[in-house]
Amino acid sequence: MRNTFDKGPDSWCSYDYHASIVAGKNNIFILPTHVKTGGVNNSGYIWVDQTRWSADTPEVPMSILPFIFYRSWINEDSINLENASVSVYLRGDDLNLFNAKCYFWILGNGSRWHNIANPLEISESEWAKTPQKIDISSNESDWHNSWNSRNRSSSLIEDLRNCESYGFSFVGFEEEVSGKFSMDEFEIKFLS
Repeated sequence: MRNTFDKGPDSWCSYDYHASIVAGKNNIFILPTHVKTGGVNNSGYIWVDQTRWSADTPEVPMSILPFIFYRSWINEDSINLENASVSVYLRGDDLNLFNAKCYFWILGNGSRWHNIANPLEISESEWAKTPQKIDISSNESDWHNSWNSRNRSSSLIEDLRNCESYGFSFVGFEEEVSGKFSMDEFEIKFLS
């Protein structure tokens, strides 16, 4: 499963929690800007900034979800991410994290888990030479469960096996993160 962003944002969005509350608790997702060139090897890429996200205050700790992808948006069912790996290029331009860390996260059975064992590097003003890689662990100590919609905790294994959404988060910020955040060449591979 691969998103190259050569033709568009491939159904990725940014989550604006504040706008969702103002809109009467309807979730508001905002498409990123797609750029046809300037990505890895001069490919297409996508970017968002603070005008498209806001802190998701029910998350503990508060999180920003600048890139979010729901499988249902492409008319697909949940996916099993147990024994999978993720690779991605992430770039910031004048991105002020205010001490936040960037994590890959998953949502399954209404529970969000941030992969805190693998904080991600965001290269500044240029693309990294190689993608970042995350081997998805099923060890709960590698993850933090920040939210669940059903007032019950499901296990990480259950949620990995029934992953309906995934993306990247900013967690631990002292002020709301601002600046341009870009992504290119997102890929999920299934390990044997």
